[in-house]
Amino acid sequence: MAKVIWMTGLSASGKTTLAKTLQKELGESCISLDGDVIRNMFYPIGFSKKERDTNIGRAAYLAKILSPFFDTIICSFISPYEETRKMVQKKVEGVKVVYIKCSIDECKRRDPKGLYAKAITGEIPHFTGISDPYEEPNFPDLVLHTATMSIDECVKKLKDLLRDDTESV
Repeated sequence: MAKVIWMTGLSASGKTTLAKTLQKELGESCISLDGDVIRNMFYPIGFSKKERDTNIGRAAYLAKILSPFFDTIICSFISPYEETRKMVQKKVEGVKVVYIKCSIDECKRRDPKGLYAKAITGEIPHFTGISDPYEEPNFPDLVLHTATMSIDECVKKLKDLLRDDTESV
């Protein structure tokens, strides 16, 4: 069974960047499931709480069925609700929740897709951190402060988490 890392955090906090970097370092035995990609794989879905929960449920199911075929599965999803992350922990055995912590101001500054600007003007409804809440994880397995840590430092911590998980088995 694969080791599953579930990265949660605001848009532009660094989830996808870290996932891609870690996947590249781990090689072919690793797969990355990205929120934007998974959202577009299935029928169109919105951003209400119910729709977000549905999308996260899809991703958890996909991680579970892919688990026998990979050593590591990295899931990068905003997943803003604690209740939904707990559902993931029940569905996906041994999943490690990693909080990609970054201030809203830093995320707005980065904003590679211009989404925060659109959300602030109301062009994008249900935007996490602006018009919808983000509930910080109560007990994540790891917290990465991407505004103050380098990508290399973050990836090292992720690899340490994977190694620690292997050693405890």
